[in-house]
Amino acid sequence: MKMAALVRGVVMGAMMLCFAAGVRADGLEYRYEVGGMIGGSTYYGDANYSSPFNNFNVMGGALFRYNINPRMAVKANLAVARISGSTVGADNSFPCGDIEFGRMLYELGAQYECHFLAYGDGSGYKRSRRLAPYLFAGVGLTYAPAPAKHVFTPNIPLGIGLKCKVMPRLNVGCELSYRFTFSDNLDVTDRNGTTLGDPYGIESGFMKNKDGYSFLSLFVTYDLSPKYRKCNN
Repeated sequence: MKMAALVRGVVMGAMMLCFAAGVRADGLEYRYEVGGMIGGSTYYGDANYSSPFNNFNVMGGALFRYNINPRMAVKANLAVARISGSTVGADNSFPCGDIEFGRMLYELGAQYECHFLAYGDGSGYKRSRRLAPYLFAGVGLTYAPAPAKHVFTPNIPLGIGLKCKVMPRLNVGCELSYRFTFSDNLDVTDRNGTTLGDPYGIESGFMKNKDGYSFLSLFVTYDLSPKYRKCNN
């Protein structure tokens, strides 16, 4: 009887220790996140000034996030997307006639994120939230290879996002962003020289008459490298 009681005590003690360890693990903060994203892309330029889902194409990529604290993070991304446009049926009349184009682009970028709420698993004294909206801005580089003219340009991303911690180390979310570029040649793809680079002969300025594109994406990330807390007892 004594042996049985001892065994039961050991088993119960082990279960309690496992439970406590699980609770502590759930309350940990993590330094890094790695994951992927997928969604759609839209081109903005001479063939599309404002329609957010006109010629909606596919995009995807990978991301890495460093969590500074529950309210701030720095993110790096590598994205691949297709953009396209068409002047067919446009309200404006183009001197070069109707043009359709499509091309791939590649982006490497970094953004700073600011959360409206402290983000975490909802435990601990910081009163973190599993669901947190945020704003982000940053810098990036965009490369669009041939068919007609290679384009390599800086970009400035601005956007909003929403992230949710569905498990202690698993995050899902969505982002909507616009990428301002310093090039007017994203819609230059015609091998014969007919282009939308400057159809009206208007001289481009520093941020005037430039092309851009937007991303609407869903992402999944996994937390790495827990932040170890010091014992204050």
